[in-house]
Amino acid sequence: MPSIWSRLANLQDQCFRQFISRVNKSTSALTCGLVYIVVCTVVPFVYAQAPITYNIQGVEDDKLRNNIRLHLNNLDVEKALLTDPYWQDEVGGTVATAVQPFGYYNSETKVSIDESDKVTVNVTLNAPLTINKVTREIIGAGREDKAFRARFNSLKLKEGDVLNQTIYESFKSSMFNYALSNGYFDYFWQATRLDLVRDEKQANVLLIAQSGPQYQFGELKFIGDDKARAIIERLKPFKSGDAYSSATLADFNRSLNQSGYFTRVIARPVVSEAEGLLVPVEVSLLHRPTDAFNVSVGAATDTGPRVRLGWERPWVNSEGHSVSSDIFISAPEQSVTADYRIPMRNITRDYASIEAGYQFIEYSNISFESETLSLSAHRYWQQDGSPWQQDYSLTYLRETYDQGELETNTTSLVLPGYSLTYSKKDSELNISNGNYFQVLAQYGKEGFGSDIDYVKTVVEAMFIRTYNNKHRITLRGELGAIKTNSFDDVPASLRFYAGGDQSVRGFRFRDLSPKAELINPETGKSYVESIGGKYLATSSVEYAYSIADNWRIAAFLDAGKAADDISDSLAYGIGPGIHWLSPIGAVRVYLARGLSKEGNDWRVHIILGPEL
Repeated sequence: MPSIWSRLANLQDQCFRQFISRVNKSTSALTCGLVYIVVCTVVPFVYAQAPITYNIQGVEDDKLRNNIRLHLNNLDVEKALLTDPYWQDEVGGTVATAVQPFGYYNSETKVSIDESDKVTVNVTLNAPLTINKVTREIIGAGREDKAFRARFNSLKLKEGDVLNQTIYESFKSSMFNYALSNGYFDYFWQATRLDLVRDEKQANVLLIAQSGPQYQFGELKFIGDDKARAIIERLKPFKSGDAYSSATLADFNRSLNQSGYFTRVIARPVVSEAEGLLVPVEVSLLHRPTDAFNVSVGAATDTGPRVRLGWERPWVNSEGHSVSSDIFISAPEQSVTADYRIPMRNITRDYASIEAGYQFIEYSNISFESETLSLSAHRYWQQDGSPWQQDYSLTYLRETYDQGELETNTTSLVLPGYSLTYSKKDSELNISNGNYFQVLAQYGKEGFGSDIDYVKTVVEAMFIRTYNNKHRITLRGELGAIKTNSFDDVPASLRFYAGGDQSVRGFRFRDLSPKAELINPETGKSYVESIGGKYLATSSVEYAYSIADNWRIAAFLDAGKAADDISDSLAYGIGPGIHWLSPIGAVRVYLARGLSKEGNDWRVHIILGPEL
């Protein structure tokens, strides 16, 4: 039975014939013409044609088959009409158009509709055209440019290859972009031709490029306040006369934006103002405010709520010196630090720093109280694009402390030091993958500004990996050792402790360390307190599984100790946890069971903030 679209096509055809036969009879012609217009324009909006699903046979290549299907889907035809010779020719022509860019210029197509109304398009591709000859030539300065020649000769179509016009067209476009990106601003294609010899099933390629001269970087041109000229000149990775490169300019923009001096900054070439071959680079910028303030909050079971107040003045002088200050407040610890930074070649990764600080700490659970004054000078190095940072330092530290059975003591140390840090993570707040590694060493010599001989080394690492967006593994470890001629005089804050939410969970903060038995002078009763150890070893493994958006469940095993004897037994922490990935960072809650020879206990740990 004919479909509605078949009947509609017949009605259109009848009206059109009537319209022609009565063209000299104005009234009838007008009436039939109106009916024809209605049938051809209004009725199709009432009856929507269902799309045809084509079953394509004879083509194995996915790209080729998808291109055929894309072209057929744009063919406006009703399924019932596909048996008509005219529409079969249309389908064949459409398929031929789809396969020709891939070198098949002699394809044959047959269309069939089976009893289940399934449309099958059988395609016989036949032999494709192959590349007979490739002729290439460079005219201009690019001919002597080794990199330009290598790029120009990288066309993937070689003699004997099957013709692929998409590769040919893509190469022309990419070569043009490469030329512009490397300073050949006058580049154009002097001749491009693709000759098809169908009878011989061959194709010839002709590419003649007129490169023109290669332009060079000129001087900087500032838009806005140029007080940053000296610091920007130092960041500039090129000098006047160097060959222009968009990649080099992109690195320049990246360094400018990472410098911390500007709210907005962009550097761009102004080709229209080139003097000879020198292209000036226009720098548009907006400086950061004179003073910047920030407030951050956090919380952890061991320290309770904590607040950090920051102030920064990014511009002290035209050389880019900056000064910042930081106030940290929590129940057991309060500190004030100030940092004066002097940029070197690379502003954000290569600089000197002078730091001064005051810190007061009081942990009631270990009868520990200290007051520390420090002054240090640092020299930081980090290569462009490298996650490794080096820090050479010289620190003066004077600490007055009172802990356990020790009487109030004051120790002064002058400590040259070195640290090497690797840090890489995929997010600042909610980390899915990240690595952290640091090795630190400090040395003090009695009689050279230090009251005692003192050597301290610490190695710590953390690795975070997430698989299939579901399974998250965290590995953490830390090793440390102190060597000295008078451990009793080592400031309490420099000794090793373990325990707490960043160490061995299931124990109080700094609870795992050598102990001393003390007498409370008011009650006369004895009690035991941690006094810190010479050695440190901790490790942790945690598995977390994503159960919903922004929620994970976790399980962990921690092990570690701080001791005066490396043979002392380890303490363990084990338990479940839950993570909430909040807008301000991950909130992690753990129920931990502490296991040690001194006893077992349960503790809840709540941590807010990034792990790296």
